Amino acid sequence: MATPGSKESMGDSKRKHSVLFVCFGNYCRSPVAEGAFSKLLKDKGLSDQWNVDSAGLSDWHVGKLPDNRGRTVMKTHNIKTEHIGRQITEEDYLNFEYIFGMDESNLWMLESDRPPGSKAVIQLLGSHDPQGGDVIEDCYYGDVSSFEEVYQKSMRSCKAFLQHVMDKDET
Repeated sequence: MATPGSKESMGDSKRKHSVLFVCFGNYCRSPVAEGAFSKLLKDKGLSDQWNVDSAGLSDWHVGKLPDNRGRTVMKTHNIKTEHIGRQITEEDYLNFEYIFGMDESNLWMLESDRPPGSKAVIQLLGSHDPQGGDVIEDCYYGDVSSFEEVYQKSMRSCKAFLQHVMDKDET
């Protein structure tokens, strides 16, 4: 089996990219960001060129579906998810090309846990938001509207990120 981004995973001379969205528990923000990016790829006919997933830094929600409020928002935007919460692994650092945290704490933990040999680009997803503000705020203690805000910021950030990668691929 080819790893994301490896020569074996390339088809039709298009390189397969990979991205992992990470928040603390893989219960609120990261599944919504994963859903937003997957929808964007599907709408553009690019799903086969990407490996997309999400994970948490903790094991609090391993084995659980995303938060019901997040699933409600995703359903509103015609996003189907079958994601089951999982914790980030050392292999993720080695296999994913891009790893996005949602806030500074996520970023710090991602960088401090990075194993030797990892070439993953680790950034805040919100750093790509054309409207500014690097952090995608934790929505766990909010209502459905907080999850909608996470979705909107994630979608803006994902659109800008995807355009950046497509522009880079053309050069």
